[in-house]
Amino acid sequence: MSGAGDKITAGDWLPSASLAALRARARWLALIREFFAEHGVLEVETPAMAHTGASDVHIASLATRCHGGATDGRFYLQTSPEFAMKRLLAAGSGPIYQVCRAFRDGESGRLHNPEFTLLEWYRPGFDCHALMDELDALISRVLGSVASSRRMTYRQAFVELGGLDPFEASTQALLSRAETRGLKLMEEGPGERDLALDFLFSHAVQPALGEGRVYVYDYPASQAALARVRASRPPVAERFELFLNGIEIANGYHELADAAEQRQRFHA
Repeated sequence: MSGAGDKITAGDWLPSASLAALRARARWLALIREFFAEHGVLEVETPAMAHTGASDVHIASLATRCHGGATDGRFYLQTSPEFAMKRLLAAGSGPIYQVCRAFRDGESGRLHNPEFTLLEWYRPGFDCHALMDELDALISRVLGSVASSRRMTYRQAFVELGGLDPFEASTQALLSRAETRGLKLMEEGPGERDLALDFLFSHAVQPALGEGRVYVYDYPASQAALARVRASRPPVAERFELFLNGIEIANGYHELADAAEQRQRFHA
């Protein structure tokens, strides 16, 4: 029902997606399923609601409420199917994938939407380099002949495109460079270094990655999330991000499998 002040025009009912876009999307989904079937990865579907929200402090969950019976109470819409899929892995499922809807609060803009479609998959026995190989093959299958891919370590990308060594530069040097690009801190805090690194990567390094596919890997250990940390000098997280024409479209990592270390990270 519309109010007296509402103005409705003739085209208001039309979908925002064109038929051409819908056909392309359907073709890509078919190619994704074809690819994983050929590679022996099982398609699964897990619940979209859970009793708990996301554990990542940078991701906000959307909540809903169910009424009646055993389901009565508050639920959270999945920000990703990660934890439900890991239960399947722990039960012996083997390699699995899922194409599903995901929901994240506070994410709305040119490249983000609170509701979106997510592809997630798990490959027991793969490290992040094997996963990059498979992702590259999948991208080639779906998008066809696009510019060839290249790989850079986080350090290499930062030095070549950002002009600073992310591991050797002092926190003050990173903050000073970030301030020249518009970063203004309200107050000092323990996470300043990672904040400056994130800001400089998104404002200086990422825009300079150029066209085509670029994989950036070996992130700082402080940005490991649930990835393994390799005991190199300096220690690095065995994770990567894929940028397509300068836009991040994938995040992957060599999964942490040490329960004590995971418990410590959750506590922190």
